Amino acid sequence: MNELIPNRGNYRQLLSYQKADVIFQITYYFCNKYVTYGDRTKDQMIQAARSGKQNIIEGCAASVTSSKTEIKLINVAKASLKELLEDYEDYLKTHAKPQWKKGSIEYEAMRRLGREHNDAQFFMTFIETRPPETIANMAIILINQADYLLFKQLERLSKDFLTNGGFSERMHTLRSKNRGY
Repeated sequence: MNELIPNRGNYRQLLSYQKADVIFQITYYFCNKYVTYGDRTKDQMIQAARSGKQNIIEGCAASVTSSKTEIKLINVAKASLKELLEDYEDYLKTHAKPQWKKGSIEYEAMRRLGREHNDAQFFMTFIETRPPETIANMAIILINQADYLLFKQLERLSKDFLTNGGFSERMHTLRSKNRGY
């Protein structure tokens, strides 16, 4: 392993990325089927879902040389998904549909499915046969799960930075070691 430029792994293996990908695919389907063409909300929801996913990728790519950029981009992903969460909640409110309550059968079943599955195809088979308010509620739960995963990821990145430093510290340490200091 290169001490200066560590291999941080594959972003596709991150649960946060997998969950964000599921959210993006559900949102794309939902918006194209249930949000009116020409409504700015449609584009904003799709872009927020896309930003949630893409910023995880970009943050992982930047991690090799910039912990600061990685942390910042993971937080942008988290913020984008929070924006999307509000859009789904607004959809339910403006269409006079209930948001599932914690403890309800639907809520708990979806939380369990969200914990057990991170494959978009698994969820797509469900949403293709569900009404829009069910899809919105499913997305809300998945977004909350992704938010938690991103929070834990930010905690880990922060701790790792405090423990191991960043690229500049690694450069200094390796250069000093190479010079015999």
